[in-house]
Amino acid sequence: MSLAERTKWDARYRGAAPSFTPSAFLTGLDALLPRSGRALDLGGGSGRNALALARRGLDVTLADISPVGLALARDEAIRTGNRLEAVAIDLEIDPPPAGPWDLIVQIYYLHRPLFSLYPALLAPGGLLVVAHPTRRNLERHGKPGPGFLLDDGELPGLVSGLEIVAFDEGWRDDDRHDARLVARRR
Repeated sequence: MSLAERTKWDARYRGAAPSFTPSAFLTGLDALLPRSGRALDLGGGSGRNALALARRGLDVTLADISPVGLALARDEAIRTGNRLEAVAIDLEIDPPPAGPWDLIVQIYYLHRPLFSLYPALLAPGGLLVVAHPTRRNLERHGKPGPGFLLDDGELPGLVSGLEIVAFDEGWRDDDRHDARLVARRR
């Protein structure tokens, strides 16, 4: 991402009150997700999912390009008594924080080259959780644009080297067409 992208996201986080409500997909995985260990939330913005993982008892690192979003997450972690490490990073240029990770979450952030790194970043038995809109989403919504969407059926092919635990695509309650996947390092 460029300076322009960081500036755009910083302005977005400055312009509206953040929601710290985690993804319904993530909370729906309660029985599957670990309650201890290390978790990495990539492209997690103001930390809605990272904070939920911290409340579970995980040691969480939130990596995002927006210092403003990360500051909101840190402030909310302090306010709620949760521990959270926030790392300002451009994931399209810099490598993600070093593992091993027991859980990696990538929700509504897409940078395809990251997928090839996940088998080495995850601890044995570690989980990858991904949710992202597909091109079919354009049937009802103009954003995100085509360059920021998964092709229909693409996601399972991106997780080479991991065992797919669950995958589905479809229209969600929030009227978004998402691909959702959980994969495990053997």
